[in-house]
Amino acid sequence: MKKTILTLGAAMTMMLSGCMTPGMGTAGSASNDNVLTSVLGAVLGNVLFGGSLFDQSSMLGQWNYSAPSAAFTTQQALTKAGGNATVTNMTSSLASNYSNIGINRTNTGFSFLAGNKFSAKVNGIPFIGTYAYNQQNGEIALKTATETIKGNVIKTQKGMGLMFDSKQMANILQKEGKVSNRAAVEAVSKLAKSADGARVGFELTK
Repeated sequence: MKKTILTLGAAMTMMLSGCMTPGMGTAGSASNDNVLTSVLGAVLGNVLFGGSLFDQSSMLGQWNYSAPSAAFTTQQALTKAGGNATVTNMTSSLASNYSNIGINRTNTGFSFLAGNKFSAKVNGIPFIGTYAYNQQNGEIALKTATETIKGNVIKTQKGMGLMFDSKQMANILQKEGKVSNRAAVEAVSKLAKSADGARVGFELTK
């Protein structure tokens, strides 16, 4: 956590100094605030433990697929893997594979309900169950009639990141989503195995 705070501080310092270059004047503090918010969101959204988490009540509602999402469990794991550029490359690869599978906003989403119930649709295939969420570390367990899928939830700039390790992600796509494109599923799973602490999944918005 301490390392995450230091990283955020460094990011803020660099961006603020960059925004105050000669000739820009004050350019409006609102502009600087927008840039700073963007930097904070990017850093927090790439680290699961130590990032910005939901309380359970703010998770409730319907969330629809918006974009691929990738992150690392800790700041140390992110740095070791190559930093934020690695996450960018991972999400770009995920986008290609999700497109091959056919995942889009209308056929993929998750709805978290009161009473720890959820309903979901992945690749157009619906499934339901119950969930357990730990708002101290963002860990979530989705329990269906046949399995329990464990993942992580984190706040992103646009909404929610719901991410899984390679095995759990393969389960989501093949067992629940009935995805027949094995090559695309294997490619997604391989991305989650590409570095220690890597997680992949979905960015969801309301």
